Amino acid sequence: MLAAKKKHYEETGTMRRVTPAQYKAEYPYLKEVDSLALANEQLHLEAAYRNFFRDPSVGPPQFKSKKTDRRSYTTNLVNGNIRIEGKHLILPKLGRIRLKQHRNIPEEYHLKSCTVSQRPSGSYYVSLLYEYEAVAVTREVSRVLGLDFSMTELYVTSEGEHGVYPRYYRSSQEKLRRMQRSLSRMERGSQNYQKQRRKIARLHEHIANQRNDFQHKRARQIANDWDLVGIESLNMAGMKQALHFGKSASDNGWGAFVEKLTYKLAEQGKELVKIGGWYPSGKLCSKCGRKKEVLPLSERIYHCECGNEMDRDYNAAVNIREEARRIYLAA
Repeated sequence: MLAAKKKHYEETGTMRRVTPAQYKAEYPYLKEVDSLALANEQLHLEAAYRNFFRDPSVGPPQFKSKKTDRRSYTTNLVNGNIRIEGKHLILPKLGRIRLKQHRNIPEEYHLKSCTVSQRPSGSYYVSLLYEYEAVAVTREVSRVLGLDFSMTELYVTSEGEHGVYPRYYRSSQEKLRRMQRSLSRMERGSQNYQKQRRKIARLHEHIANQRNDFQHKRARQIANDWDLVGIESLNMAGMKQALHFGKSASDNGWGAFVEKLTYKLAEQGKELVKIGGWYPSGKLCSKCGRKKEVLPLSERIYHCECGNEMDRDYNAAVNIREEARRIYLAA
């Protein structure tokens, strides 16, 4: 469809509308696929062109790579063609598939669509999209927490607690290095090469699952215990480049943790307050309010003229908590 649109535009200067149905005679294998999956690809292509016409800087749609593209498709519920029966999932054209279900789904939820994807490790996942009526909950803010980002521990709270992130990528780095070195010695495209590539992909997936599990549990604990949480808005991409913290900043996944914490708080009628990146949380004394003009990263203990001596990250977390409280009350 993209090729037809590009060719028609080059010849006429106009945009041609194409549908998957018109290709089924020439390519019979398209009849073996769920028609709604093809229709969703058409919608994605149309959306890509709309984005390009609205903002040309994003660039026109490009052809997908057969090797590096995400292997997935989306289909929609029509007349009960997608349903869960016991330990099986019923999908159009595929029939009954053995399912390991992540959680029980309430009966009042309405299934809308599903996305089937294959990871580089070879494992398959299905994401089910449900619609339900959310009940708005309002809570009185009595407990406020400040979180300061920590490169090695994920965060330090205004209560002096540490995230104690296990640094899963760093702990598996030596094993990953050996596996990648072994892969580099193999003939590209051979059976042994493909086997080793899947082993490396499974290790990466395992590390990602460990990180994801840790973030979910920590975010749930914070969301259950606190009514208002304050954090700093950090430019993680800039931090990785400017301060050369690439692996360390990527290992703990601060951005993904913040996303999880945000929606877990919102589900309970609670709120996450983001403080501007220019707020000098680390340079302010949490006791007297004095501000240090210079505070090198190597100085891990905050010393103030008023006699206050405390961990640098703990001091910043206390300041973030008070600023979040001020912003919430002023809103």
